[in-house]
Amino acid sequence: MPPRVVVIVQARLGSTRLPGKTLADIAGRPMLDWVLDRAERIPGIDGLVLATTDRLRDDKLVDFARKQGVRCVRGSEQDVLDRFHVAVTEHPADVIVRVTPDCPLLDPEVAGQVLAKFLQTPGRYDYVSNVHPPTFPDGLDTEVFSRDALETAWREAELPSDREHVTPFMWRRAGPERFRLGNVTGARDLSTERWTVDTATDLDFVRKIYEILGPSRPIFGMEEVLDLLHTHPELRDINAGQRRNEGYQRSLAADAAAPRTSR
Repeated sequence: MPPRVVVIVQARLGSTRLPGKTLADIAGRPMLDWVLDRAERIPGIDGLVLATTDRLRDDKLVDFARKQGVRCVRGSEQDVLDRFHVAVTEHPADVIVRVTPDCPLLDPEVAGQVLAKFLQTPGRYDYVSNVHPPTFPDGLDTEVFSRDALETAWREAELPSDREHVTPFMWRRAGPERFRLGNVTGARDLSTERWTVDTATDLDFVRKIYEILGPSRPIFGMEEVLDLLHTHPELRDINAGQRRNEGYQRSLAADAAAPRTSR
């Protein structure tokens, strides 16, 4: 029997750098709507779940999911790892595809390549991504891992950064005795391209991409964006000069001050 594959999209409205960005308007639709639409198109998946927080302000996300017919779970705002565990407890999955809400240019075909690598040899991998090392644009990040790997991380992870960012416990412990890792590498290194949304300028960039490409094909892919940027390289100036994974780096800095807890 083939494994059940479920995409979990984590989302909240309490972003510190750009509050409310999850429902920010892009081409007449909330950013989360674009993310969910693209995530549902990843080839090989069996279902999708929105995992949000139990904070009152995120009632808006629950209402949005209900109107869109998307299954939704709620849990801790900071312990996102536990939120994922809640999701697979309520909506069982053998394989999890992790997608974040700040990726409105997610390419379903690129994400599908990551899932295909995980599935092509059953039991070979515990975790596969396209970010270790990254060669795709920032904003096309996809991580795929087994239910067993999630359960292990959920039981053992103690650092706040491990619990907030879900997967570091897995990929920082690579090895045949712990987590067997795989990575999908692009034909060229595009890791300096910034297509994620963490700041107001990132949002301006994505809005411009949709303004130009969206009318002809709402769900365009990586190559269409690259073609546009080749023709209009000045678009990159809109959100230039930002670091990749800045949020994770801040979490690492906070780990030193955090007390250890037994789980």
